[in-house]
Amino acid sequence: MTPHPQDTAYEASINDPQKFWSHQAEQLTWHKKPSTAFKKHTRKLKSGVEHASWSWFPDGEISTSYNCIDRHVEAGHGDNTAIIWDSPVSNSKQKISYAELQHEVATLAGVLRKEGVKKGDTVLVYMPMIPAALIGILATVRIGALHAVVFGGFSAASLAQRIEASNPKVILTASCGIEGAKGAQPYKPMVRGAVDQSSHKPSRVLIWQREQSRWEDVREDEREWQALVKSAKDEGLTAENVPVRSSDGLYIIYTSGTTGLPKGVLREAGGHAVGLNLSVRYIFGIRGPGDVLFTASDIGWVVGHSYIIYAPLLAGATTVLFEGKPVGTPDADTFWRIIEEYKVNSMFTAPTALRAIRKEDPKNSLFEKRGKAGGLKSLRALFLAGERSEPAIVSMYQELLAKHCANQATVIDNWWSSESGSPMTGLALLPGVASRFDDHTWHAPLPVKAGSAGKPAPGFDVRIVDDDGKEIPKGNMGNIVLGIPFAPTGLTTLWNDEERFYRGYLKRFDGKWIDTGDAGMIDEDGYVHVMSRADDIINVAAHRLSTGAIEQAITSHPDINEAAVVGIPDHMKGHVPFAFIGIADPPSDLLKDLNARLRHSIGPIANLAGFIAAPGIIPKTRSGKTLRRTLKEILENGVEGDFEKEPSYPSTIEDASVVGKAKEAVKEYFKTGEGSKIKAKL
Repeated sequence: MTPHPQDTAYEASINDPQKFWSHQAEQLTWHKKPSTAFKKHTRKLKSGVEHASWSWFPDGEISTSYNCIDRHVEAGHGDNTAIIWDSPVSNSKQKISYAELQHEVATLAGVLRKEGVKKGDTVLVYMPMIPAALIGILATVRIGALHAVVFGGFSAASLAQRIEASNPKVILTASCGIEGAKGAQPYKPMVRGAVDQSSHKPSRVLIWQREQSRWEDVREDEREWQALVKSAKDEGLTAENVPVRSSDGLYIIYTSGTTGLPKGVLREAGGHAVGLNLSVRYIFGIRGPGDVLFTASDIGWVVGHSYIIYAPLLAGATTVLFEGKPVGTPDADTFWRIIEEYKVNSMFTAPTALRAIRKEDPKNSLFEKRGKAGGLKSLRALFLAGERSEPAIVSMYQELLAKHCANQATVIDNWWSSESGSPMTGLALLPGVASRFDDHTWHAPLPVKAGSAGKPAPGFDVRIVDDDGKEIPKGNMGNIVLGIPFAPTGLTTLWNDEERFYRGYLKRFDGKWIDTGDAGMIDEDGYVHVMSRADDIINVAAHRLSTGAIEQAITSHPDINEAAVVGIPDHMKGHVPFAFIGIADPPSDLLKDLNARLRHSIGPIANLAGFIAAPGIIPKTRSGKTLRRTLKEILENGVEGDFEKEPSYPSTIEDASVVGKAKEAVKEYFKTGEGSKIKAKL
């Protein structure tokens, strides 16, 4: 039996990575071509520990902004649409060609250079989903600086953390974001609050003024973005592309850590460009100019970095920049309207969004209406990621796509992380691209397995091991790890924190494997099933939240010294946080108080669904580690009404009687109306 091209490509990437990735690198323009695809070496930490490391295309030099914009203009595609902005919350639409994007990016790059930003500096971006955000990011890259994008809904405290961590020369922001029915949300209180409380002071804050809510009283360290750009255009001020070494940083993206302190994932320029250019074609089926990718995410998350900004532009395709929600802006037809209006070929979203649409339109009548009229024929695939996709969602949309979309249209679940930068698993729409970039033959994708995230993507050597790092047979649950080296889009270190990189990703298995922090299995057909987080990160509506950060906010309450947070299933958001609090007689307004603290320190996405308060109910190990998994089991048993079922806990537990106290507290909780509310969410 002839192997499927996806299996062939994967084997080639693992067995001969030098040849495979050298071929991928040839698809881009290099200022200095690399002589080798990757190089293994050793890093020595300050502690004296030595660990394996790697670099992709180590002696190459590249400009990602040139490859995203200028090379397409030079190839005669300047009139092609690069960005489609669709903003139902502001009643705005805009199309930007590659030539227009080149001019705007070059001009803003000149402004940034005039403001003192140079190669190797950092620019922090705190923006809504507007074209200026993409222009700002690409202008930063054009002059060889790094960007650190922070989601536009984060609190002043969270933003201040990231300012102190990244030390930006300049902050790019806007006067407001727009949150559906809530309307304009001014950014000035968050940005000024963060700058004022941060020990690091950026030299300038550039503000994109939006008419929905203007930033008044601009102070000395702030400037109006549009005015600076107008002046630059009058002067003819621009900046050329500045190439950087392949191993230089392109951007920093902060992801939750179990300590509550954000981890700065550093993305290297060369590997990122090569890996994304392959993945957007190979997995997402975007062939190049004329194709349209709609990624319904936010630029604050890694999905937005990779598949709103960089990947579609590297391919010379069109990216849809959407400012709105799957429902309520104005209704559950919004996604389907965008597919029809812009002839979208591939769409990428989170299962949470599809759950929200299903709640508003349980019979899929809006999808069916557009589908029957032939409006969805352009769609080749619906991609899902950010959390585990339940089989029912996958099966339902697979049927809808088969009826109304392109021939062989499919639903593709894929698994990845901020650390990986691109899907580690999935199903390839154009597997032939891995061998020949001019091969756009529509090979039938591998069959979908509901509940699986597909097969490993090129370069991601996915294995399942036990707690000692030994591989286990197929079909058995274990720790999901990766062989070294990480694929080109993956991180090679953390920003200014090599020690934490080693502790977080290599130390657990003595440097043999890269620890993904996830648990799951590989079945007999080679499909990967990601079952849960192996650590204590909660996935809320595709947003990864640290239990440590939430607990820290809870214990800022003067009456609370101890709290443990776990995730519980939620039919809309996938999971929501729930707290165990070690106090007696909590005040009646405690939940409201705690959620106000969470909104201030993290953001509204971190709101607690509920809490159980009683003294002595938080079990710990002798070393002081909170047994959150045990508490989660007890809570889930309570949801099922099985209050006598024994949860699992390790032999290192400090006091086993605490488990009994927690069980009793959960039993009492489910006798109340609050317990009924939790059940209703499932």
